[in-house]
Parts: sequence; structure tokens; C-alpha cells
Amino acid sequence: MTASPRLILCAALAGLAVSVTASRAEIAVKSGEKIAFLGDSITQGGWSNPAGYVNLVIAGLAANGVDATPIPAGISGHKSNQMLARLEKDVLSKKPNWMTLSCGVNDVWHSIKGVPLDDAQAAAKTYEKRDPSEPDKGTYQANITQIVERAQAAGVQPVILTATVIKEDLNSPENKNLAPYNAFLRQLAKDKKLRIADLYASFEKAIKAANTPGKNAFTGDGVHMNTAGNKMMALGVLKALGLDAAQLQKAQENWPALEVKAAEAAKIAAEKKAAEAAKKAAAEKAAEAGKDPVPAK
Repeated sequence: MTASPRLILCAALAGLAVSVTASRAEIAVKSGEKIAFLGDSITQGGWSNPAGYVNLVIAGLAANGVDATPIPAGISGHKSNQMLARLEKDVLSKKPNWMTLSCGVNDVWHSIKGVPLDDAQAAAKTYEKRDPSEPDKGTYQANITQIVERAQAAGVQPVILTATVIKEDLNSPENKNLAPYNAFLRQLAKDKKLRIADLYASFEKAIKAANTPGKNAFTGDGVHMNTAGNKMMALGVLKALGLDAAQLQKAQENWPALEVKAAEAAKIAAEKKAAEAAKKAAAEKAAEAGKDPVPAK
């Protein structure tokens, strides 16, 4: 028997109850503070989607009396070298108090056009730029360390997010290649005493519990989040920011309204796409009808 993503999320929340004490946990983020969300397309979607994880985090904090301002900084396709190159422009110049860092999927997923983990991996394989404008690759370890250290030097508190799954097959070559990248993130967070949301571990546990081989329970395409995946990411980030089980439950009570907005936005987008397709088809039909007939020989 398989469990639904909804039941899995509820079970995950219930499992946090052991950490609840008589008094509410202190939430690290305070009202009036700004949180930058640095990442790739998963983070970009986490903001553009009304029920994406970025919006869920902000709504979850608001449900617990914390009015925080988001700074969206996710760009589709970006890897650690590109995030490092735009760190000042997209994050530090905006003076956030906090920065979540979600990076690693594209560094691995893009294969030879990705970013090597370390010097040894860089020497063992030839890497290529996806386009001429891409910054020098460097290594994932060096790039992430620089992002964290530059943020700290600017007075920004980093929160590390381990990279999420690449396909919901935990034995996929991509997930096996991703493992040392996440191991590095865990060690970096430990060494620098950073808050960490081990999202890969959450997805690993949830995918095993869902037991839907060949199907995606938490992503639309094996990588980009669906509703359940966004919720799981948001819960992980909120827990890393200090929310206990009761506060996480309260956070989730603020999410249905965002899901309604997301459904409405998806409907409007689908209708617009259908209208554009119909308009294009009509134009092509009119153009075809207007062609001069081929004279008979």
C-alpha cells in the first residue's frame, strides 16, 4: 500500500512533536527583517508560484506573528558559479538579514556543463560552459564557501538548504552524483555553525514512504516542485529557522489561501496559452487560404 503525499507531510509534522516544549520555540527571524532566497529555477518557481516554497515560508512566518520581507533571487538554470557572480547584485546590495542558499541540482544535472565538486573532479573531467557569458566554473566547494563567507562578512546569516532530488528515483545516477555535494553542504554547515534544512533527507524519506516507483509524488518532472514538494521545502526551511511542531502546524493553516491563488493563476495561464494557440492556428489557416492557387500545367 502506498501513502499519499498529504499523509506523508502530516506524518512528518507529527514526528516533530517530540521537540515541542511547554513554551513556544523562539523563531530566529524577527518582524521587519529581510530574507533573500538565492537559488535556481526551483527557487524562482518558489516565488513566481503563489504556493511556491518561498511564499509558503513567508506566509508561515506571518501566521506566527513574524512579518518578514522576501528578496527573491532564483534564476532558472543557475549553478554555484553564476550565483557567486551575482551575489552582490541580487542579494548583498539589498541588505538582507538572512539568506537561504539552494544550490547544487544544476551543478550536477548539467553534467559536463555543470560545476565540478572539487579540484580532483575538475582534473578528472573536461567541463564546458553552457554559453560564452557563463563565469569561470571554479569548483562547487570553493563557490559555495565564498558565497557563505561573503554573506557573513556583510552581516547576512546564511541558511543552507541541501540540494533536492534529481528524479524521484533515489538510485538514479544523478542522485548518486549529487550525494557528495550534499555531504559537503552538511559539513560546511557544521564547521561554520550554520542553520541547515536537510531537504534531500526529507525527500528521501518521503519518496520511500510514498512508494510510487515510476511516478512523481513531489515534483512535476522529477526536479521542479509540485504542491507537495513546495510544502516539504517550506516546512524544512521554517524548521531550520526555529519553528517547532506547533508553530509549523500554525504555518500550514495559512497555506490554503495561497493554494487557491496558485490554482487561479494556473487556470488563467492555461486559458491564455489556449487562446494564443487558437489565434496562431487561425492566422496560419488564413495565410494558407490566402495563397494563390498553383496554376494547372
